[in-house]
Amino acid sequence: MLKTCSHCGIVEENHICKYRHYKKKNKDSKADKFRKTKAWTNKSLAVRKRDLYLCAVCMTGKYHTINTFNYDKLSVHHIIPLAEDYNKRLDERNLITLCSYHHKMAEDGEIPREELLELVENKYGDRK
Repeated sequence: MLKTCSHCGIVEENHICKYRHYKKKNKDSKADKFRKTKAWTNKSLAVRKRDLYLCAVCMTGKYHTINTFNYDKLSVHHIIPLAEDYNKRLDERNLITLCSYHHKMAEDGEIPREELLELVENKYGDRK
């Protein structure tokens, strides 16, 4: 039997597409459930406000920063991931506002955790 692959065209039914690069995630994980809670929504908004709705790494001018005052595509990053220490999920000292570019770098370990923790502690410690 044949089927259609959006990348390869008409293929055999047991075809595995070499162009589809995706990783299925367990959407029912503890971390994913947490990210849908009111507590996370409120904390995320509070951290963005604390960080003045700007990417904290862009403000330093490091890591290929283009705009120092970057407010595009922001999200709140857990410096120590939920999988490592779930108890720090709402700890403001473990949360930092990052643009999508620096968030990916932080997730991939290209920006050291120690540096992110230091940014939170030194730059924003007086606002807590």
